[in-house]
Amino acid sequence: MSMPSKEKRPFVILYGSQKGQAQSIAEGIAEEAEQHGLVANLSCLDQNEEYNLEKERAPVVFIVSTTGDGEPPDNTLQFVKRIKRKTLSPDHYKHLCYALLALGDTNYVNFCNCGKTIERRLKELGATQFYPTGYADDGVGLEVVVDPWLEGLWKAIKEASSKMASDSTARLKENADDSAKVIPDSPVPDVQLRLLSITDPQNCDSVETTVNKDSKHATLAPSSPPASSNLRPGSTVGSTGLASQSLSTASVSAPETRIGDDGVPRVALAACLTCSLPPLSESSLNVPALPPPYLDVTFQDVDTPEQNVGPLNKETLHEVLISKAVQLSRGDSVKTALLLELDILTSPTLTYQPGDSFDVFCPNRAAEVDSVLCRLGLQEQRDHHVHVALRKDTKKKGAQVPSHIPHNSSLLFLLTRCLEIRSVPKKVFLRALVEYTADGAQKRRLQELCSKQGAADYNLYVRDPSLTILELLTAFPSCTPPLSLLIEHLPKLQPRPYSAASSCLRHPGKLHFVFNVVEFPACSGRPSGKRGLCTGWLFDLINPHLVFPDKAESSNSLPLPKIHVSLRPSCSFRPPSDLSVPFIMVGPGTGVAPFIGFLQQREAERKKNTEAVCGETWLFFGCRHRDGDYLFREELEGFVSSGTLSHLKVCFSRDVRGDEEAVGSAAAPRYVQHNLLRWSQQVTDVLLRQNGYLYVCGDAKNMAKDVNDTLVEMIKAELQVDQLEAMKKLAGLREEKRYVQDVWG
Repeated sequence: MSMPSKEKRPFVILYGSQKGQAQSIAEGIAEEAEQHGLVANLSCLDQNEEYNLEKERAPVVFIVSTTGDGEPPDNTLQFVKRIKRKTLSPDHYKHLCYALLALGDTNYVNFCNCGKTIERRLKELGATQFYPTGYADDGVGLEVVVDPWLEGLWKAIKEASSKMASDSTARLKENADDSAKVIPDSPVPDVQLRLLSITDPQNCDSVETTVNKDSKHATLAPSSPPASSNLRPGSTVGSTGLASQSLSTASVSAPETRIGDDGVPRVALAACLTCSLPPLSESSLNVPALPPPYLDVTFQDVDTPEQNVGPLNKETLHEVLISKAVQLSRGDSVKTALLLELDILTSPTLTYQPGDSFDVFCPNRAAEVDSVLCRLGLQEQRDHHVHVALRKDTKKKGAQVPSHIPHNSSLLFLLTRCLEIRSVPKKVFLRALVEYTADGAQKRRLQELCSKQGAADYNLYVRDPSLTILELLTAFPSCTPPLSLLIEHLPKLQPRPYSAASSCLRHPGKLHFVFNVVEFPACSGRPSGKRGLCTGWLFDLINPHLVFPDKAESSNSLPLPKIHVSLRPSCSFRPPSDLSVPFIMVGPGTGVAPFIGFLQQREAERKKNTEAVCGETWLFFGCRHRDGDYLFREELEGFVSSGTLSHLKVCFSRDVRGDEEAVGSAAAPRYVQHNLLRWSQQVTDVLLRQNGYLYVCGDAKNMAKDVNDTLVEMIKAELQVDQLEAMKKLAGLREEKRYVQDVWG
């Protein structure tokens, strides 16, 4: 029996998400599906009971992110393991018809690795792709790829669904007629697939800019917003009431330049977070569809205020004492580097190896929580219990109360321990805030910031400076959202990871870690600078007990503080178990931290196995100034003296001279990649001929990328091969886990 023409065809959406971005996009697709005459079945990849790809006969859309060093999100690990099973036949998924959107960050070498892994394996198992894969880069803004990818998705789903339904009907008819006609294996029409990526500017320009009935965006004209901006997707508002065409590219709020009487050009106005300038202020806008509200929040008064004593899941964590805090940086160093020692003797299950990292669970700052309460007008309810439930009339598909929202806790606990109130508001959050903004000019500006045309302003004033919801609400005083909106849009307060900077063989019962106190500068929307959430909290905790350089101990008699931590074991970022294998470490700044643990471990093992033949060890370290930022200098030089560290190569980017070996040289190395080049022959010999290992730890945005590019050039020169072959060689080292990174953005 053929499907009625008005029946909505189903498709499947599967997402894998670590911090909620992939999930948010997947939920947005599910919510919009009905407007396109489709029914979406939404599931997380770890909800095995909700979907069955082995029998799926509808189009499947994957939305997956990548975390860590190219790893799948936690809720995607088991799915990736399942499809990687070698027992699966090459036609296991020949019936499957899929599209994939991969989220990643080009500041990390393994860009979109999880999405690429899934796509490669699906193809190996016979699946057919019905729509080009999108590779969205969080380094420049996911929407650059996500928006045009979503625009074209609906037509592709409909075509794939129609073709699959047609082929299914044909197969049933042929089976009934006992026909000998051959049925093609492919369930979808032949399509020419083109990679959708930020590196291809044509992808963005080719998207239709006028709003049609299938668009998820509403178009707003530059005139004053209507009294009610609760716009439905596809509605069009023009300055004269007529349909207006939107601009095809994002507009920047460019300051107006005027020529003065003296002939010198002067900037008359300057754009900022709350104010735009032409052409953006005169543009029609494509804004996201209004996300449907889905939570109800009620308060219950309690007789006794709740004691806010720790994280929600503290029973599964380790509460440990900070037994020592030492400032490593000296003098007028730009960055404040601290070493903390944790006493883990009371946590016998907290065992770690060099290269492991661990999570620190920190609260939101009390002053910021108080400011949020004040801004929402909920100071008197701070100790009331919050009950969060689904709205009975919600139109959100698959709506659920977020898993990180406790069933029965105070409002104070919710804002302190559960919600990431410092997270950067996404565009869909800004779109929701529009509905609660009374002032017309402020409403228009929020519409601009969440629009396609305002993408540059959003990046400049919201995303790049890491603006928070509190800072945004302060800048837009007529915006008064309810608490339910914050719970719907603010993600879970995440723990912060740190690398172990010690070995249990050197420091039994102790765990060391090192960090710089992060500083966020003042900007438009942030009148004064502030410290990072976790590093600022840790600094305040240990400041009374801090031991400064050249001092033996703190004279403070106050009790030492405790913190909650959990271990994050590493499978690959570990020194070679075979002492004879050489390895190279690249760790500028606090990136040297895990390598202190590596070398402490190696030194202890050498003392235990005095007859063992040990491979060479190299450390490339760099910092700004020798006298201010040379972390662990005495300990590193001690490793060299004992023979534990064969080669220590250091450089100082802000000093007039380079390292000891470069004094008097015109080409003194400034950064670690320069020193790698200087020792190119020895480094490539360790990697390519001695089967050694290379470990890189530190900043992902600049250092790790520069080191990777330098390694490619070194391999090119040493092996006399072209760029592509050198890149393949380096990729091979990564596949063998002999080129490993522990980097952060």
